[in-house]
Amino acid sequence: MDGKEFRSGFVAVAGRPNVGKSTLLNTLVGRKVAIVSDKPQTTRACLAGILTLDRAQVVFVDTPGVHRPRHLLNDRMVKSALNSVKDADLVLFVAQGAPGKGDRSVLVGLGSAPVFLVINKVDLLTKPGLLPVIDAWRREGNFAEIIPVSAKTGENLDRLIGLVVRYLPSGPPYYPSTTVSDRPEEFLLGELVREKVLLLTGQEVPHTVAVVVEEKRSRPDGTLYLRAVVYTEKETQRAILIGRGGAMLKKVGTASRREMEEFLGTKVYLDLWVKVKEDWRNREEYLRIFGYE
Repeated sequence: MDGKEFRSGFVAVAGRPNVGKSTLLNTLVGRKVAIVSDKPQTTRACLAGILTLDRAQVVFVDTPGVHRPRHLLNDRMVKSALNSVKDADLVLFVAQGAPGKGDRSVLVGLGSAPVFLVINKVDLLTKPGLLPVIDAWRREGNFAEIIPVSAKTGENLDRLIGLVVRYLPSGPPYYPSTTVSDRPEEFLLGELVREKVLLLTGQEVPHTVAVVVEEKRSRPDGTLYLRAVVYTEKETQRAILIGRGGAMLKKVGTASRREMEEFLGTKVYLDLWVKVKEDWRNREEYLRIFGYE
C-alpha cells in the first residue's frame, strides 16, 4: 500500500446466530456499539461499527444471524443481513467450530465480495483441536483468508485488521474520525436496555421486546434525563418485565443506567416504562417506529 494512500470500505460481519459476531465487532472497534447476549437473534438490525486508523477507515456492519424467519421482524432481519453482505467490499464470515448445515446455507448467499473465514472462540480449542476445524472449512469454500481469532481475548485480531485493510479499495473516509456508529445515540441507548432485558429475563419474553428512547434532555444539574419505553406483546409479558412490586423493572433500569453512564460519560436519570403492543413483530408500522426497517 502506498504510504499516502487512504483505504476505506464496508465489511459485513455475517454468520449463524450465536457465533460471537457482535462481540467481535465491539472488540475490533474498541468500544461497545452492539449489544451481546447468549440469546439467539440478539442482533435485529444492521449496525455499523466504525474503526478509523491513520490511513484507513473500516466500516464493520454487524448483521443479524441468518435463520429461518417466523415473524415479519425475522424476515426483515434475514433480508437485511443478506442485502448488507451483497453490498459489502469484504465479508467476514464468522463461525465457531466445524462447518454444519446452517453454515453452508449462509455461505451460498454471500455474494461476490472476497470472504474471510473468521473462526471465533479459539480460546476454547487446543491447537491440535483447531487444525481439523481449519481443514474442514477449507473443503467448504474458496476463502480469501482463514483467520482463527478470539473476540474474547483479542487473539489474532491485529492480524485480522491488517488483512482487512489490505483488501479494502482506495478511497476517502465515509465518516468523521470521531464517529463510532452509524446509528443515532437514542437507538444505541435503547439497545442497552434491551440487552439487560435479554440478560435478566427468560423464556419467550426477550424475543417480544423492543425499546424506544422517547425523550432525552439535559437537566439544570447536569444530569441527562432519558425516558424509555419497553414494548412487549402481551399483558403477561408486561407483568414479568415489571415483576413483583416493580422488582424486575428496577433491576433492568439500574443495570441499564450504569452502562448508559459509562457509555455517555455523564450522570443519567432513566425513567423506564413498559407498554403492550400486540403482535408488533408482524406489524409494519411498529417495525418502522422501533427502527427495524
